[in-house]
Amino acid sequence: MDAALWSTFSALLGAIVGGGISFLLHRQQFRNQLRLLREQHKVEFMAEETARHFLEHKSFTDRSFEALRNALGGFTDDELRKILVRAGAIRTYRADGSEWWRLLSRMDEFIERKEQERAAAP
Repeated sequence: MDAALWSTFSALLGAIVGGGISFLLHRQQFRNQLRLLREQHKVEFMAEETARHFLEHKSFTDRSFEALRNALGGFTDDELRKILVRAGAIRTYRADGSEWWRLLSRMDEFIERKEQERAAAP
């Protein structure tokens, strides 16, 4: 091989090795920053996790806002609504005007249950 090809190959190899090292260092730095942010915002993360826990219950696809507010005390109504949205929930209203929340990921399950109820009704 001639010298131009060797110099191109060595420059490419150097760029790959340097890029790999840089990637590994930044990945570790990113993990540390993420851990620090989670620690700083632990209340919000735990509130989202708790909301998701209640909304993932196998027997209930929907939860009333009042039940969620009682379970997740310490937040204003608007703060709690933001937590529910970050947890992946959507708001619905019943005929009586009450506010209910359901995980978007459980929408298919909700529709299937409604169809079963309609088929069972005379």
